[in-house]
Amino acid sequence: MTTLTLQPVNFDDPRQTADFLFLLDHYMRGPTGNGKPMDDDLRARLPDALRRRPTVLCHIAYVSDESGRTQPAGLINCVEGFSTFAGKPLLNIHDIVVHEDFRRRGIARALLAHAETVARDRGCCKLTLEVLEGNRGAHRAYLEFGFQAYQLDPAMGAAMFMEKKLG
Repeated sequence: MTTLTLQPVNFDDPRQTADFLFLLDHYMRGPTGNGKPMDDDLRARLPDALRRRPTVLCHIAYVSDESGRTQPAGLINCVEGFSTFAGKPLLNIHDIVVHEDFRRRGIARALLAHAETVARDRGCCKLTLEVLEGNRGAHRAYLEFGFQAYQLDPAMGAAMFMEKKLG
């Protein structure tokens, strides 16, 4: 039997910072990341950059086994935004990762439920996220959790996520 606990990341705690970087690096290396390890510059500056942004919320899912051994198993990074149409905050799930050794154990669902609780506590009007078309498992999990494609008018179609890189 294992126990799952969710903890906000304290970037002043070296262990939690290392666990955060470990999980984010794992995500980045995979097919739904950029397929590359986190570079040393990002690893060095990211914890302080996140520490200084109060609208960024990071939580780690830890799994403890019968022997008391605790391991980082999942991570969710959220960013609070604002909906001008609703006049209320929203919570965007920017990253969600479950380490491959811990998949199919309900960890992603627990992280999503936690994000929803945080969003409701903050008075948010919605949760948002993006998912790659080829990430069928995540897409299915998000649909099962209640997410759906976003559209204002069916005649205009679903919203598309786009980016323009700056530098």
